[in-house]
Amino acid sequence: MSRVIIVGGGIIGAACAYYLSGNGWKVTILDRGTFGQGCSHANCGFVCPSHVLPLATPGAVGRTLRAMLTPNSPFSIKPRLSLSLFSWLWAFARRCNVHDMMNSARAIQALLTSSRALYDDLLREEMLQCEWQPRGLLFVFQTPEAMHHYAETDHLLRTEFSMPAKRFDGPELERLEPALRSGLAGGWLYESDAHLRPDRLMSSLRQTLENRGVEIREYFEVHGFTNNHRAVSAVETTQGAITCDAVVVAAGAWTPLLGKSLGGRLPIQPGKGYSITMARPSVCPSYPLIFEEHRVAVTPFEDGYRIGSTMEFAGYDTTISDRRLELLRDGASHYLREPVHETVQEEWFGWRPMTPDSRPIIGRAAKYDNVWIAAGHGMLGVSMAPATGKLIAEMLDGRTPHVDPVPYSPERF
Repeated sequence: MSRVIIVGGGIIGAACAYYLSGNGWKVTILDRGTFGQGCSHANCGFVCPSHVLPLATPGAVGRTLRAMLTPNSPFSIKPRLSLSLFSWLWAFARRCNVHDMMNSARAIQALLTSSRALYDDLLREEMLQCEWQPRGLLFVFQTPEAMHHYAETDHLLRTEFSMPAKRFDGPELERLEPALRSGLAGGWLYESDAHLRPDRLMSSLRQTLENRGVEIREYFEVHGFTNNHRAVSAVETTQGAITCDAVVVAAGAWTPLLGKSLGGRLPIQPGKGYSITMARPSVCPSYPLIFEEHRVAVTPFEDGYRIGSTMEFAGYDTTISDRRLELLRDGASHYLREPVHETVQEEWFGWRPMTPDSRPIIGRAAKYDNVWIAAGHGMLGVSMAPATGKLIAEMLDGRTPHVDPVPYSPERF
C-alpha cells in the first residue's frame, strides 16, 4: 500500500485524507499544532455556492484604499517592509478587471458547486455531526443605496452563473428574519447555501478518518524533504524524517514557508480574520447573515452564536486585537435587535490563506513529481474542501478529474 503524507490538519488536509484513504492510500496527517485548530476552527462555517466572485473586481483597489482611510475600517494592512506582500498586492491590482474577474469566478464556482453536492454525500454516508443547516444565506443591507448597488451583483450572478437570490425589501425582510432591526433597506437570500459548525465538523471528521486508519500526528512541524532528483522519499520534521511515496501540502497560510522546498512561487498571504463565539441571545437569528456594508457575518448554532470577519494583513501576527473584536460587535449592532450575548465562549483569530485571484492553488509542485499542493482557499476553505480533496485524490491516482484542474495550477503565477 502506497503511503501519502498530508502536511496540514485543517479542513483541506482532512478532505484530502478522506478521499485518498477511500482510494486505498495509507494516509498520515502531520500538523504543526493540533488537528483542526487553525483557520478551520472558529470561522463562520458557511458553505456558500453564492460566493463565486473573487475579491479582485473592477474598482476593488479604489474601494480598498478608501476603506483604509476610514476610521474603524474592517480592512487593514499593517505597515511593514515585505517584498512578498507588495508583490501580492501588485498581482491583486493587476487582476481587478472584468476579464480576470470572470475567469476566476468560473473556476471558483466549479469547486463550490461540486463541494455543495459532495457535502450531501458526506453527510449521508458518514453521518457527520456538524450542525448542518441547509437554510440558505441572507445578505442584509442597511441603506437603499447599498441595496440598489447589490442588485447589479445579483443580476450578474443570476445571468452569468445561474445563481439567483430571492429579494426581500424593508418590512418583507423583517418578517423573514424577526431578529433584524426595523428600518433596514432589505436583503437577498441565497437558498442554495448552507452552514455548519466548523469545530464540530473537524471533530466528527477526525473520528471518521481514524476509523478509516488515517494516522494523525500533532506537533510535527515540517521543514523540508528528502529527495532523489524529482522524487521525495521522506518528509523532514521536528520529530524526525517520515518516509513516504507522495506528499500533499495543505498547510493553509503556512504553505509559503515551504516555498523554497517546493520550488516555484506561492503567492499566499495570511489574511487575519476574527470571530467571537457566545451564548445564543434571546432574540437569535434563524438564518446565517452577512452585513456587506460593515463586512460582518453572523452564524447561529444550536447552542451558540458567532460573529466574525474583518480582514487584516499583518503577517503572522499572533495577537488578538480588542479593537478588531469591537468592530464585529459594533457592526452587528446596526442590524440586529440583540447583537451580542454577555456570555462569551471564545475570542479567536485565524489566518486565511489568500491568493491574488481568489483561486486556490491545487496541483503538482514545480520541483517534484510526487508532491502536490492544495492551499490558498482564502475565506472559502470549508466551502471548497470536499471538491479539493476529491480532485487531489484523482490527480494522485491519475484518474480523470471531476473538475478541470487547469485554473488552479501553481504554474499560473
